[in-house]
Amino acid sequence: MRQIVIIGSGPAGYTAAIYAARANLKPLVIASSVEFGGELMKTTEVENFPGFPDGIMGPDLMMKMQAQAERFGAEIVYDDVTKVELAGDVKKIHLGDGTVVEALAVIYATGSEYRKLGLADETRLSGYGVSWCATCDGAFFKQKKVAVIGGGDSALEEATFLTRFADTVYLVHRRDAFRASVAMQERAFADPKIQVLWNQEVAHVYGDEKVTGIGIVDTETGTETTLDVQGMFVAIGSDPRTHLIHGQLDLTEAGTIAVEGRSSRTNIPGVFAAGDVVDPTYKQAITAAGSGTVAALDAEHYLADLPNDLLVAAGGDPREPAAPVPDPAIISA
Repeated sequence: MRQIVIIGSGPAGYTAAIYAARANLKPLVIASSVEFGGELMKTTEVENFPGFPDGIMGPDLMMKMQAQAERFGAEIVYDDVTKVELAGDVKKIHLGDGTVVEALAVIYATGSEYRKLGLADETRLSGYGVSWCATCDGAFFKQKKVAVIGGGDSALEEATFLTRFADTVYLVHRRDAFRASVAMQERAFADPKIQVLWNQEVAHVYGDEKVTGIGIVDTETGTETTLDVQGMFVAIGSDPRTHLIHGQLDLTEAGTIAVEGRSSRTNIPGVFAAGDVVDPTYKQAITAAGSGTVAALDAEHYLADLPNDLLVAAGGDPREPAAPVPDPAIISA
């Protein structure tokens, strides 16, 4: 049995592992057999993570985080979690190879997944002009033309943000009206750099090594035209990876795991959540890392209050019994 198991290996999971390992909790990180390292493994240069003034490639950043966690004693397992049983003092995590791992505490840091358009070249050109995060990648498109796909608040917010860098931002929406708030629409309509293209769907993404354009189809006439853009930002929402905990952990209206205040505590004692799986708003590597820190500290405090026999069974260091408090009468005598 383990003291703590961390499910997920993005910035939240690895940061939690660093803190838990330094606290001598001997964490086990379930890193996935395919998508280990999280969404940053699919990106190219990361320029806004503190401590790297010249930027760092997304995969390199995640490998450094992993190496730091392993340096302090974290163990990484490349397998997929198929089922979790979170009730009770001992949690059970079922893996794809049939192994069942028991733990006193679990940090759930599975992140979220951006919704995609479903185009073949969308994935191929991810990080080479195709992006799902304007805050992450907008600065790479100075004085260029880009397209934002979507019609909700996030799409209009992405488009408005990109006008700080791009010369032209095409806002491509498959309907004739936005779902975004009135305030966001007014801001977008007032920006001279934003051109709205109604009733248009993306059918193709062009480019060999980098995006050179996109093919859009009129949803009413079927006419296809080509937009000469160097970037395409897909802003049609994201889905937190919560399928394993449905019916066990409470969710918010946004579909993220509900936590108590600014903590990482869920509705089940001993289960903590961190990163994008609890964050419907910011979704940045640095905020996920901070969330992972919170989860590790919360888990450490939880474990410290457990009965001694449970800690020993999980390989933890037994606590010394508290020293008896002297009788004041004896002291005064």
